[in-house]
Amino acid sequence: MVTRLSNFFLRTLREDPAGAEVASHRLLIRAGYIRPQAAGIFAWLPLGLRVKSKIETVIREEMAAAGAQEVHFPALMPREAYEETGRWDEYGDLLFRLQDRKGGDYLLAPTHEEAFTLLVKDLYSSYKDLPLTIYQIQDKYRDEARPRAGLLRGREFTMKDAYSFDVDDAGLDASYMAQREAYERIFRRLGLEYAIVQADAGAMGGSRSEEFLHPTPVGEDTFVRSAGGYAANVEAYTTTAPEPVGWEGTAAATIFDSPNTPTIETLVAHSNAVLDGDYTAADTLKNVVLALRNLDGTRELVVVGIPGDREVDMKRAEVAFAPAEVEPATDADFAAHPLLVRGYIGPWSENGQVLGERSATGIRYLVDPRVADGTRWITGANIDEKHVHDVVAGRDFVADGTVEVASVHEGDPAPDGSGPVTLARGMEIGHVFQLGRKYAEALGLKVLDRNGKLVTVTMGSYGIGVTRILAIIAELNNDEKGLIWPASVAPFDVQVVAAGRDQVAFDVADDIAGQLEAARLDVLYDDRVKVSPGVKFGDAELVGVPKIVVVGRGAADGQVELWDRRTGERETVSVADAVARLTR
Repeated sequence: MVTRLSNFFLRTLREDPAGAEVASHRLLIRAGYIRPQAAGIFAWLPLGLRVKSKIETVIREEMAAAGAQEVHFPALMPREAYEETGRWDEYGDLLFRLQDRKGGDYLLAPTHEEAFTLLVKDLYSSYKDLPLTIYQIQDKYRDEARPRAGLLRGREFTMKDAYSFDVDDAGLDASYMAQREAYERIFRRLGLEYAIVQADAGAMGGSRSEEFLHPTPVGEDTFVRSAGGYAANVEAYTTTAPEPVGWEGTAAATIFDSPNTPTIETLVAHSNAVLDGDYTAADTLKNVVLALRNLDGTRELVVVGIPGDREVDMKRAEVAFAPAEVEPATDADFAAHPLLVRGYIGPWSENGQVLGERSATGIRYLVDPRVADGTRWITGANIDEKHVHDVVAGRDFVADGTVEVASVHEGDPAPDGSGPVTLARGMEIGHVFQLGRKYAEALGLKVLDRNGKLVTVTMGSYGIGVTRILAIIAELNNDEKGLIWPASVAPFDVQVVAAGRDQVAFDVADDIAGQLEAARLDVLYDDRVKVSPGVKFGDAELVGVPKIVVVGRGAADGQVELWDRRTGERETVSVADAVARLTR
């Protein structure tokens, strides 16, 4: 049936909505695809649901081709299973928690590993039942502190999450590759450029982990790649550490006055002046105090030492110290630890170690992998307005461990030796994990193997952000007039606009819409009577159906205008020619 705009649930907006940061956010609201309900929460209107359904159809077809079967779980889940896996606490403030009238604890699920695992445990008991891959397309909930950019980072979003179940690791490898290849087919069909990068598994756990990132300047993720094929999210990038070297013959650590040098820039300038050297920021050891809030609510300080030409990357720090939350130390933290001399912190002191700790500050001290034994540094002396030079790692101090929190720079070496890396921004559109046996062990998912022995099932997890993909497609396909959907996901195949003021224009438009519908095209027909042609044209361009037929003053002569939103071409053709072109 032809969809008539006169009774279609749609109202477009002439002005950009307040607070909309990116093109997709602005245009999806203005064109009537979504409406905001609260921060990071949106209602889906008929146009939006049509595009969302098209994306889900592509996903379902490729999941079926990969051998996956669809199920559906509730969003409201009981606490118990998430407590058994530890994620009731690990997710922290990201979880939406609630209680029923009897005091039972529930959550709005951010992911469903537990539910999938318990379902298979309930129904399957033998290796003969495996391999199995099941999936759902379902709404997820995360209490994002700063929801932004419309559908790109919301509190409620739609995901496709699939889970594979195998009796051994070889089976997991096969299931993983089947899903990975299906993802490539999905993104190609949707016209999305992607990079597959090594990633951190985060709260999901597991071993092998790869993200599908769409390169875009508005992306929230930074990733690195080399000409030799290495690619990784910055959180998963590993530093190439120098080999340890001896320190025989190296000068003793020496304290020197360094007034008004609380920054690396001022320290380098002062050191070159008073030490008669040619130092750079990379020769200094910056010591940054971080505060960790552990799952049990305790707060712990840690000092991290990184080369002075680097900054602490808080995303890398979050991964390094997970599941603890990480934040910079506060004034109150410094006040409670008088050995921390702000701007002049270091791992060594002429007064020796204190409180039985390796670090002179008495606080756990971790260093960047570049701070290898034998490396020599200029760093704080733990005395106001004093630094120390020729401090040698391994000789003058020994760290409590290494930590990957330093920023990654253009030109850093790829850890696989494939050359220097470049940095790019990207938006996550998919993630595949080899979960292994973490959830199966926690929830007791075992089957009998060929020898009649109980073995723990090994699992994989595979997620695609459906609503995020929709927003990215909108972000990529628009101009100053509105959205321009690719044909594969457009809400309609063609829009017919009756733009004339005479009845003949409406009669001809009715006929064209009917012919196109008979040819099995999905047609949106702007049949509104008391709306000016200019408003109709503006709405058609804003909504973004890729093919538009305008029936105006030439209708009486059998002439219509054919618009192609993707190429910008506009051409006057006969009615028969317009129908033929659109239906062939």
